[in-house]
Amino acid sequence: MAENKKLSIIAFSGDFDKLTAVFTLGTGAAAVGYEVNIFFTFWGLDAIKQKQGRSFTGGNWLTKLFGFMMGGLRVTPTSRFNFLGAGPRIFRYLMRKNNVATLEELVEAAKALGINLYACEMAMHVLGLKKEDFIPEVKDVLGVASFLNLSEGGQTLFI
Repeated sequence: MAENKKLSIIAFSGDFDKLTAVFTLGTGAAAVGYEVNIFFTFWGLDAIKQKQGRSFTGGNWLTKLFGFMMGGLRVTPTSRFNFLGAGPRIFRYLMRKNNVATLEELVEAAKALGINLYACEMAMHVLGLKKEDFIPEVKDVLGVASFLNLSEGGQTLFI
């Protein structure tokens, strides 16, 4: 019987370096034939926002403030050594200089490889977000139980 190769990743962080790890692992696994499912929750949702840059998305003033602070991939900070926002620019420079895919290129590769992208229903409610706030490649909005069922039989990582 052939082994089912499946990798499911819970993307909790919206940090540049952690999202880079999510998409590096995901695209690497997909490239060698794994089924890959990425479940974006809370700050991880920033990686799949439709609007890039700072915008007031959300239902009320508090969620709109969170929406503004979560500005998408272009403004996501690094978890350490952010240097007042210069950290991601430094990393992008070093990645290009060393012929390593940038975060944005990894996201495009994930789309091209058919990686399954899911948004967390509960986190969306808390942050006042709707499915329309995300890129069209987001396959579905799921609760935790549905994601766990989808992940069954494979490896699951939390980043």
